[in-house]
Amino acid sequence: MRSKDRRVPFLLFVSLLALFAGCGETVRSGKDWQVANNPDTFQFQVTDMENFSKNLEYAWTNSGTSATVNQACSITGGDATLVIKDAAGATVYARSLKENGTDTTATGASGSWLILVGLSKTDGTINFRVQKG
Repeated sequence: MRSKDRRVPFLLFVSLLALFAGCGETVRSGKDWQVANNPDTFQFQVTDMENFSKNLEYAWTNSGTSATVNQACSITGGDATLVIKDAAGATVYARSLKENGTDTTATGASGSWLILVGLSKTDGTINFRVQKG
């Protein structure tokens, strides 16, 4: 077999490998993305996510020194976390979004807080609200 003839099966194999590499794993960022970022009230909602991964960061104004967090999620796969940092950069809240309920952040510095949402191969619906405490 000539050298040129041996490359054909190899090139065919590489082409097929590239074609099928993206198959078999559905990723859907979800529907109905809603983010309402107002002073002293922050709301986040997305439905129908499938195998979605992304880190999201929002600056949120809290004129108080704490906040009430209400989580009402339905996560069926993967992981999702919510971390809230105060204006000084201290973590005042960190919880899995698989845990539903209402809780209060630790006391922190008022001003521009950070809301961090970590999604890792997440399936389902995320819905949470953060309000000045």
